[in-house]
Amino acid sequence: MSQADFQASNPYASFGYIAADAPAVERAAFIKRTYLHLALAVYALVTLEFIYFKVVPEEWIGNVLSIPYSWAIMMGGFMLVSWVAESWARNEASLSKQYMGLGLYVFAQSILLLPLLWFASTMTTDTPFGDYNPITVAAVATIATFGLLTAVVFATSADFSFMRSILMMVGIGATILVFASVFMGFNLGVWFSGAMIVFAACYILYDTSNVMHHYRTTQHVAASLALFASVALLFWYILRLVMAFSNRD
Repeated sequence: MSQADFQASNPYASFGYIAADAPAVERAAFIKRTYLHLALAVYALVTLEFIYFKVVPEEWIGNVLSIPYSWAIMMGGFMLVSWVAESWARNEASLSKQYMGLGLYVFAQSILLLPLLWFASTMTTDTPFGDYNPITVAAVATIATFGLLTAVVFATSADFSFMRSILMMVGIGATILVFASVFMGFNLGVWFSGAMIVFAACYILYDTSNVMHHYRTTQHVAASLALFASVALLFWYILRLVMAFSNRD
């Protein structure tokens, strides 16, 4: 079907083809834009964390974490901001609002990650290749895992959209557990981190297959935000797991 025929038959054609139905050139361009935006979002996150470590005094982080239920407050705020950011990123009428959504999400993620990175920076991890900071180990493991999962989806062209309901239910259950652990004072432990790594990996499969099959070719910002959120979640719990087996300096 030509672009003209598609526009005549589809009232939503102005928003672009579904990626799976788009011409090969347009689909490839969409995928390239999506992963370029993902890379830029990760770069922006790393840059923000670098700036924070340079300008934010350590005692400020300690003071914030000493506030009762500070983690619950931060996570609640992050969830609210995330909802707004994702809504903006899916705004078909305004490209500028889409970018505002992506930028807002990256900023919110950088704030949430800062205390965990601060703790991790004081540790060392023994590996077969020497002693490294947990942040480095977690970053390498995250990149390798993301690359492998992405390759699986692209090589098989599998559609993992069937996992949506399962992932939503597991996500709600995990969120309840996290908040319960904060308010009731119990430790979720390494098994929870391991389970959440599997959960994040499943989300990467789901999001990657959506890029191939279900996003429209104009939705590269929303697609990159979804992938970024899953990668950040994977990194968070890999880092927590690595920290559990690391030594304080």
